[in-house]
Amino acid sequence: MSQMNRRRALQLLAALGAGGLTAGCASDPEEPAEPKSTVKVGLIAPQSGPGKAVGDELRNGFELYLDLNERVLGGHPVNLLVADEGDSVKSGQAAVDGLLKQGVLALTGVSSAAVMSGIRDVIEQARVPLIGSNASPTSLQSVVYIWRTSYVLDEAGRALGRHLRDALGPDDRVAMIMPESALGGDDVLRGFRQEFGESDPRIADPVVFTSNNANPGKGAFVRDIDRALSRNPSVVFCFFAGPAAAEFVMQLRDAGFQGAIYAPGFLTEGTVLESIKPADDALGIRTALNYSADLNNAANRRFASAYRKKHSASPTTYAMASYDAAKVLDQAIRLAGSDPTPQELNLALGRIGQIDSPRGAWQFNQPRTPQQKWYLREVQHDGQVLSNVLLSELATLG
Repeated sequence: MSQMNRRRALQLLAALGAGGLTAGCASDPEEPAEPKSTVKVGLIAPQSGPGKAVGDELRNGFELYLDLNERVLGGHPVNLLVADEGDSVKSGQAAVDGLLKQGVLALTGVSSAAVMSGIRDVIEQARVPLIGSNASPTSLQSVVYIWRTSYVLDEAGRALGRHLRDALGPDDRVAMIMPESALGGDDVLRGFRQEFGESDPRIADPVVFTSNNANPGKGAFVRDIDRALSRNPSVVFCFFAGPAAAEFVMQLRDAGFQGAIYAPGFLTEGTVLESIKPADDALGIRTALNYSADLNNAANRRFASAYRKKHSASPTTYAMASYDAAKVLDQAIRLAGSDPTPQELNLALGRIGQIDSPRGAWQFNQPRTPQQKWYLREVQHDGQVLSNVLLSELATLG
């Protein structure tokens, strides 16, 4: 063997020896990793009153993600602290103050758009990130520590305005009905008009405003509905949620209107469909929302199946957005390091990229809200119950 070949052989043997040693070391059992510290996350949601149904969904969605992930976020065990948002800005602020005093790493939830606006300055001054998981007003601008996994309220109006502008015929007329001073109503209406066309004669009639009552009586909308129907509309565009949504639909049908009803998805979301009697009054209602429980993707099949198994009901957009809030925190806490501060977590939130969500993939835009798809749904029979059935994609907004 030449000197060159002998030297090369020795080098190969040395390399193999080192590799064998490395492999041997790798096969030894590793030292068990030290358990990571528990992190506190505060969830703000209504626990009584007309907002309780949404509050329950916010909690259900977040808890479900924890259940499916061993009650761990980013490798840290989680202590979930729940505070009652109540039904006013004052009670929402008290909930935030109480959670901040307990040293939470992050906050999530918040059902009311008014509460979201009312706690803005407290959150920004505390420098603790809030992952809001319900409606967000368009006026909430220039925030650093407030992120949202839901939507901005004008987007539902924009999605429907664009769709109806093209879907309706030249002789159709749209009656617009909503509660006076409804939280988010101005945003929805503005988005609808902008996309439909402010000067389009099909929406030229003035908006009919009803009383703003979260629990209206059986005759609460009769006079306002009669006023709207006197214009002979072929379509009603409205904005109601919760008990008021069920009452409005029943009173509109009692008034004899059999035309098309379009609305942001809150009109038929959650427990509303169960409250409409007779149930057939809700058939055919079409709504725009960022989620439908029958979306066919792997993330939604896992989420919706687990939700139905646990709660014997289909998940709502409220539960989905809260589930995603937990997922966002899971990824951000992992990126923020072994012992993150709220400020480090906030920086990590800006680096998480695309979210594989039950609604379909989305990501945060510059204002810290989702860039996401919106869907058109229709109330149809699903066996013995009514369900919001996916019809088509409407738009990608955000």
